[in-house]
Parts: sequence; structure tokens; C-alpha cells
Amino acid sequence: MTDIHRRCQQRRCIYLHWWKVFPLLRTIKSESEVHFFMFYEQLRLFEMADLLRPLSDQIQEVQSFREKNRGSSLFNHLSAVSESIPALGWVAVCQKPGPYVKEMNDAAMFYTNRVLKDYKDTDPRHVEWVRSYLSIWTELQTYIKEHHTTGLIWNKTGPVATPSLFRAPSVGPCPPPPPPPPPGPPPMFMDDSPKPDDTSAQHSALFAQLNQGEAITKGLKHVSDEQKTHKNPNLRSQEGRTHQGSPAKSQNPSLSACAPAKKHSPVLELEGKKWRVEHQEKSHDLVIEETELRQVVYVFSCSNSTLQIKGKVNSIIVDNCKKLGLVFDSVVGIVEVINSRDIQLQVMGKVPTISINKTEGCHVYLSKDSLDCEIVSAKSSEMNVLVPEGEDDYREFPIPEQFKTLWDGSSLVTEPTKIAG
Repeated sequence: MTDIHRRCQQRRCIYLHWWKVFPLLRTIKSESEVHFFMFYEQLRLFEMADLLRPLSDQIQEVQSFREKNRGSSLFNHLSAVSESIPALGWVAVCQKPGPYVKEMNDAAMFYTNRVLKDYKDTDPRHVEWVRSYLSIWTELQTYIKEHHTTGLIWNKTGPVATPSLFRAPSVGPCPPPPPPPPPGPPPMFMDDSPKPDDTSAQHSALFAQLNQGEAITKGLKHVSDEQKTHKNPNLRSQEGRTHQGSPAKSQNPSLSACAPAKKHSPVLELEGKKWRVEHQEKSHDLVIEETELRQVVYVFSCSNSTLQIKGKVNSIIVDNCKKLGLVFDSVVGIVEVINSRDIQLQVMGKVPTISINKTEGCHVYLSKDSLDCEIVSAKSSEMNVLVPEGEDDYREFPIPEQFKTLWDGSSLVTEPTKIAG
């Protein structure tokens, strides 16, 4: 009963954190809110960061929740959410937010495929969860492709948008015509009865101007030839100097400008059956000596470091590391490299399988006893396998990155391309 209670508590926490973020997703996808941008001038970087700060905080909270529950049986579920939740920041992507959301969806699928593999024959609820969760991002891609293919549309001559303009309106529906839009999602926290504020007054004034139709042009002032840029060269030169000296508007606002990266303490410890090696920087004397066959080694977010693992362990996972050297004796299961860069692996004994996923730069040094090792790669580049020749020499072989696919009449046949040169 203790294990069942613990799992129920974990799932309850997951759902509570997700439903904190879900109203934000509903708000961002609302046409009435997103189209509201086209009436206002584009925000500067720091203004956009202030506007999106609540969203950024919730995204960081979801990702932190995943980091705190690495030992959970639902870790793949948490990872799928954590890897894809930054897609909610698509409103800060300047040119093509659709491909950005797709990239986040692909990152989630890496972990949801694991969930399907573990539960497709045992618990259909997890299969349904995968289908429902991925549909959120596919529907968001469809919406962006239809309405915001090149990003949010701003009005260069409109007033400056402020965070207060994007608060939920506190009065009834807009005066006809047109008819009022359908009501939005219920708020997360219920306050006292709403009171009119300056935001509702601005909204009413805006729609009143729009409802004037053709009569709206009566308020425009006549512009003489001296005030027209294309007929007055002096104005063009002044305009160029003004734009050159005002780097106010950013073409690529992002959520990363909201807060600096947090510094974590380095970890090298045995937690149950798992060796945790995390946040090591410029450490070249890391050694794990007392190992057992049932233990796993998890290396996370290490950079410019070297780790040696003695003895035989069950498996090794290298996640989100840069410039890491890993030397190990033997592994009975799999060595997996994920989301990493510039990795060097050297096996001294035997290893049946090495998996390389979403990694740029990976050198694998095999021993004479591990020449039958299977190397599986996906979404990776600059991979090389070094095979021993003689006593202290190696011969290098690149792993193909480019393939061609042909239809042979009954099925697709894929093989590496042969590049001359």
C-alpha cells in the first residue's frame, strides 16, 4: 500500500503542476488575445520579458519538478512534459513559431515513445495519455500555421503595448455590433466582484473607433508635401539617423532573457542503486570504484570533465553533457548518450549496445572484446567509431549521417549515401 500511495501522490503532483500551466496555454491560443497584438506597437525585449514572466516562471517550475523526481516511475512522463513545455513561448519567436513548436513536440516524442514501449501491452491509460498530450502541440501547430505563420503581427504606428493591456477584461461583452465573442476559460483564482479599470476603458475606446467604419478617416489630418518622406530628402536622412541610434526593438525576443542560469552544486554520490554524477565542471579526476552489477550510472549536465567507472555496472546514461570523457570497464545493458555535445567514450571490457541520440560530436573507442557492440544513433552528427589496431593504435570509421531511400516495388529500402571525395 505504501508504494501505491507514493505513486498516487506523484501523479497528483504532476496533474496539479500541469493544470497550473494549462490555463496559460488556453490564453495564448485564444484568437481574441493573440489578434489583440496587431493594434499595438511591438514590444522591446525587456518589455516582452516582463509580459511573459508569469509564463516563464510556470515553465521553470514544471522543469524543476521533473529534476526533483528523477527516481519516479513516471520519469519518462515528466521528461516528455519538461522537454516540450517551452513551446508555450512561441509568442516570443519572431519569424517561424510553427517549426519551433514542432521541435518541442519532437523532443516530447523521444520520451513518449518510451512510455508506449513500457505500457502499450499492460496499461492503456498511459497510451491514451500520450495521444492526448501530443495532440496539444499538434493542434497548436495547426493554429499557428493558420493565423500566425510568420509570428505575431504588430502595428508599427499603434500605441505601445503594456502588460496591463493583457489582463482579462473585467466588464461585460462589447457593445453591438459586432456580437460579443464567446467567453474565455474560467480564471484560476476567484477574486471579489470585478471593478471597472483603465484597461476596460481602453478596450471600449478601441472598439468604438473600429465600429466607425469608413467614417474613421474623418479624424485624419492633411499631410503637406513638405511632410512627406518620399518628396522631402531631408526627412529621409533624419529618419535614418533616428532608427540607427535607437536599438529599442528586438527582432528575436526570447524567454531566455528573463533570468540567468542557476548555478548547481556538483554531485557524485550513490543513491540507492543509482550513481549520480551531476553538474561537474572542469573535473578530470572523477572515479567510481565500488560498483555492483545491479547499479546504474547517471551522468547529467557535466562539462569539460573526465569520469572513470571501474568494475561492471548495469547501464550508463549520459544526459545533457558537453566535452565529457567517459572511460568504463564493462556494462551488461546499454550505454546511452542523450542531448549532449563533444563526448568521448572508451570501453575497456565489453558492452552490448551503445545508443546515441540528439548529440553533436561523439567518439567511441572500442576494445578488442567489444567489437560486436551494436551502435544505434538518431538525430546525431559527427559520430566516429575507433577500432583497435595493434597494441596502441586505433583506426577511425565515421558513422553515416546521410541516407537515401528507394521504393523497390514492395517496400522502402534505406541505405547510407556514398559521397565521393
